[in-house]
Amino acid sequence: MNAMLNAALNQIKETSLLLSEDYSDKKTFKKVIEKILVPQKIIKGKISITGKSGKKKTFKAYRIQHNDARGPFKGGIRFHANVSEDEVRALSTLMSLKCAVAGIPYGGAKGGVVVDPSKLSKEELKNLSVAYAKFVTPYIGPWRDVPAPDVNTDGQVMSFMLEAYEKKIGQMAPATFTGKPVELGGSLGRTEATGRGGAYVLQSYVKLKKLNIKTSSVAIQGFGNVGYYFAKFVSKLGFKIVAISDSSSGIYSSKGLNIQALSEFKDKGGAFKDFPIEKGMKLISNEELLGLSVTVLVPAALENAITKDNVENVSADVVFEMANGPTTTEADNYLYEKGVDVIPDILSNSGGVTVSYFEWVQNLGGYYWTEEKVNDELKKTITKAFADIDKIKKDKRISYRRAANYLSLKRIIDAMILRGRV
Repeated sequence: MNAMLNAALNQIKETSLLLSEDYSDKKTFKKVIEKILVPQKIIKGKISITGKSGKKKTFKAYRIQHNDARGPFKGGIRFHANVSEDEVRALSTLMSLKCAVAGIPYGGAKGGVVVDPSKLSKEELKNLSVAYAKFVTPYIGPWRDVPAPDVNTDGQVMSFMLEAYEKKIGQMAPATFTGKPVELGGSLGRTEATGRGGAYVLQSYVKLKKLNIKTSSVAIQGFGNVGYYFAKFVSKLGFKIVAISDSSSGIYSSKGLNIQALSEFKDKGGAFKDFPIEKGMKLISNEELLGLSVTVLVPAALENAITKDNVENVSADVVFEMANGPTTTEADNYLYEKGVDVIPDILSNSGGVTVSYFEWVQNLGGYYWTEEKVNDELKKTITKAFADIDKIKKDKRISYRRAANYLSLKRIIDAMILRGRV
């Protein structure tokens, strides 16, 4: 069992101990928890494409559907060399919790293909997307399971998958996939939604703690879609971003970085190790970034960034999780004991799935919103979720992660009991 799956299951087990006092029927409660610990369906197999050389290439593929008590399964599809069954299972579990925290009517799922997409031609990427869509077609649909982009997949990949799915079922079904281009029924504001939502949560946290935004320093590990937009939005809010990194290197300046210049450099395909360093700036490693003495540390890359091996180096006042599962259980416990607030991923990066929900609603209704409406609804939804979690944190005297898990797990348990899934 990998670290992220172990952490996800431990979160549920620990939270169930807190929640048990809310339920008089202990036998039913125990049965429900046992069911939540196990996904409802594991779909796995192999998909094949014809490679550029004419040879057949075969890849392991997964779709894991965790729980649909609150609504259709929902979750992204990732193309990555390190995809595994345990990882996909962990992410599907976290998606159930994330959707419940946000208060949107979905369950959790996740999908993936074990592949290094950088080694695929454009035609091979298209063929792989089509093959995966055909592989999962019997298990997905607008009221069954709604996939979306994740690591190394995007709106173009969703477009290929939508086309393959619709051909297979013989009818249009745009609500089956979210994260699509606007031209194919995607929502305005979806591309920036995860980063924007995170900025709204951080703004709420800082306001609650009565911190001065302009003197609050931020270090961001990761400059993919999530880190990129999060950096842009928090910079606009007035936060001082002193460090940021991509997979090649990190850049640090105690006076604050010019996010616009960094964004323009990345838009042109540059790597931070090649960024023209000015006076007062220096290159740092990703590990050095995690150890910076800042107000807010933002892991926004891949999972397991903060572990028992490096957590003692963390010197931030707050860890703000924008990646999925960036903090292991041991590291999380250490930070809690140290008095460091950890704003959990299931809240802080739920902006993406929230606007995916808005996209689904728009597809089903055939009526499309303005970007202003999308952003307004996102802010309302995600700030309410933060307020709900903060209240539980204070009432129960627990961490933000435990409060978020408490709220989400309770919503799932109540839905399962109402449905008679005991």
